[in-house]
Amino acid sequence: MDAKPTLEELQQTLDAFSKARNWKQFHSIKNLSMALSVEVAELLELSQWATEAESNNPSEALLASYKDEAADVFIYLLMLAQKLDIDIIQAAIEKLEKNRKKYPTRET
Repeated sequence: MDAKPTLEELQQTLDAFSKARNWKQFHSIKNLSMALSVEVAELLELSQWATEAESNNPSEALLASYKDEAADVFIYLLMLAQKLDIDIIQAAIEKLEKNRKKYPTRET
């Protein structure tokens, strides 16, 4: 089995993919943010008219669509983070800590 790439390796792959197609010229913060928004909307659209039960039990075909759209969201988020020089994992850790303080459990 092939090893999964690290986040850094994935970002390098995305960078090479964009460079090979001369797309980096279009990857401004504004454009990447808008593209991310569009992809999130496409993800939302998959369950737009579904009931809670239906949305929690997707068919194989729908699950494949969720997978593709989630990947698109992730790709654009990584590209945006790279453009802004954000360590996305560190940012998530820091945000989770902020949320821990903002929303304490009953035990704390």
